[in-house]
Amino acid sequence: MDTVLRAMTNDGAFRVITTRTTDTVRGAIAAQDVSGETARLLANLLTGTILVRETMAPMHRVQGIVQGAAGGNVVADSHPDGSARGLVRRRAGARDVSLGTGAVLQMMRTLPSGHVHKGVVALSGNGGISEAIMAYMQESEQVTSMLSVGCLVEDGNVISAGGYIVQLLPELTEGPLMVMTERLKDFVAMEPLLNGESFKPAALMQELLYGMEFTQLEESELRFQCQCSQVRVLASLATLTKPDLEELLSDPRALEIACDYCRNEYRVAPEQLRGLLEAT
Repeated sequence: MDTVLRAMTNDGAFRVITTRTTDTVRGAIAAQDVSGETARLLANLLTGTILVRETMAPMHRVQGIVQGAAGGNVVADSHPDGSARGLVRRRAGARDVSLGTGAVLQMMRTLPSGHVHKGVVALSGNGGISEAIMAYMQESEQVTSMLSVGCLVEDGNVISAGGYIVQLLPELTEGPLMVMTERLKDFVAMEPLLNGESFKPAALMQELLYGMEFTQLEESELRFQCQCSQVRVLASLATLTKPDLEELLSDPRALEIACDYCRNEYRVAPEQLRGLLEAT
């Protein structure tokens, strides 16, 4: 089961969040039918976006978007109920999303006021999601954080996925900072820490905070789940103009619409379209 675990050191120096995202990542990769480096990119972006939401906006939606320099992008969408999903848009004729020089990471999170905060940072050509998110946290949020995400893949199958974020808090003093900085040198690469199917956020938390007194705050579940529904499809169609609806009704067959995130298909009968047309 995928979970996210939150804790704080008793001296008020660090907030730490660890997560297992294995099943969530598997669901998103399967829905998008991707493999190789694009699958790994989607996995790491999804894990990183979940960590950003848990740190900065636990009660609001957060999206992470990687834009390739030559076109194509990867989207991770994390919601406060623990559901998450992903989307891969490729260039015409391309199987994978190529990053290249000039690729960027954009993070978008909803503020309590309802406005959307956006931040953009450069992404290295090798898809260093961990480094890019740390840069985003520092540049756009003014929050110093240390983060690592990873996805362990064997024979094309996701064995384990997860990550952590260590956030520096105002009560931090030089001593604990030096200890944590030295310790995290052993935690830069996430993949060796995943330990296959046995990986648990609690075990990673214990290793990160070994020798430090801390309080576990909360643990909650994560899952791959789309936000689409028949109601949302109809609501989207209701925004069309009258000529657009009339054009759709020119075809007597039911309208079939597939969700880009989960591939679920929805059928909208002509009489439903007529109802929307009469309401315009």
